[in-house]
Amino acid sequence: MRIYKVGGAVRDRLLGKPVTDIDWVVVGATTEEMLAKGFRPVGSDFPVFLHPKSGEEYALARTERKSGRGYGGFTFHASPEVTLEEDLIRRDLTINAMAEDDQQNLTDPYHGQRDLEARLLRHVSPAFAEDPLRVLRVARFAARYAALGFTVAPETLELMRQLSESGELQALTAERSWKEISRALMEDQPQVFIEVLRACGALKELMPEVDALFGVPQPQAHHPEIDTGAHTLSVLEQAARHKQPLTVRWACLLHDLGKGLTPEEEWPRHIAHEFKGLKLIKAVNERFKAPKDCQELALLVGEYHTHGHRALELKPSTLLELLQSFDVYRRPQRFEEFIAACEMDARGRKGLEQRSYPQADYLRGAATAARSVAVQPLLEKGFKGPELGEAIKRERLKALKAYKETASF
Repeated sequence: MRIYKVGGAVRDRLLGKPVTDIDWVVVGATTEEMLAKGFRPVGSDFPVFLHPKSGEEYALARTERKSGRGYGGFTFHASPEVTLEEDLIRRDLTINAMAEDDQQNLTDPYHGQRDLEARLLRHVSPAFAEDPLRVLRVARFAARYAALGFTVAPETLELMRQLSESGELQALTAERSWKEISRALMEDQPQVFIEVLRACGALKELMPEVDALFGVPQPQAHHPEIDTGAHTLSVLEQAARHKQPLTVRWACLLHDLGKGLTPEEEWPRHIAHEFKGLKLIKAVNERFKAPKDCQELALLVGEYHTHGHRALELKPSTLLELLQSFDVYRRPQRFEEFIAACEMDARGRKGLEQRSYPQADYLRGAATAARSVAVQPLLEKGFKGPELGEAIKRERLKALKAYKETASF
């Protein structure tokens, strides 16, 4: 029995990056031997075990072959005869197909270290094209390591293009897709993830609503970058730069989908794109089974982001409706995330990345003013039921009128 550290832990150590998760592969062992040493089995698809003390995952060396469509369409074979090289060749990228023993002696049969130095994301073997999930994984790695100068090797991008055109991406489950998408959006340069998906034709297959934004012009006065797709990438880039959470980044990606529906004869204006985009945002949310908080914020930002930009001009009654839509009294964090998404939208414009966004503090002040209305005095006056609701609304409107008159923005 020989045990090796494999994959990301080896890659990141060689890159000088912190190692978080460690994967281990065991060569020359049987399931019975692992159980005898106290390892606990996990799952039934292939032999993976938990270490009796550390709880880390140890997998028996295995080979695999394609037996059906999609991510799960594989037959695995594990036995003591499977070599380390045979186990490594089934991996996606050369930089993930290296192993080291407990003395840090490197096993690198597919030149992963050379590709690390060349800053290339290159597939290990033609079997790469058997797993459609790898299209998303490579795009995610491109986003993660873009700051280090990594790019996708042309021959790998070509394989990704072939996979995209094959229809295999449609076999991916929503859960597996969302796992990759959500992780990619939380990388330092998530816009690179979208760029790579678009370059290989996968964006058109997975998110045609986002792909449709490229080539759609906007008014240059408000959008010096002009192209709606380019703007979306810039908004996503700003969201990452400002360390926004996943909910905000997802909303930033989808906020302008309605502009893809504007007839060409109406370009570059996009009247009512906020409302037109809601059905598209809903469709993307459902396709990937995004978490509820991501779904809700994306729809609210899609519908109300232009309200956010015009916050200082809104009538108190419109401002109250906006606050009510977000339920700022019980869900203050969601309104904060809306404000953040609006600010990223404003900053995601060529040459305007550093401009101030006074609307943010103005909206926060408005929410505070509305929340400051006390309910108890109205109860003491005898209001109840629907009458109480109307009375609270009147008092909040009064508070917002007073706030608008005194706020200095």
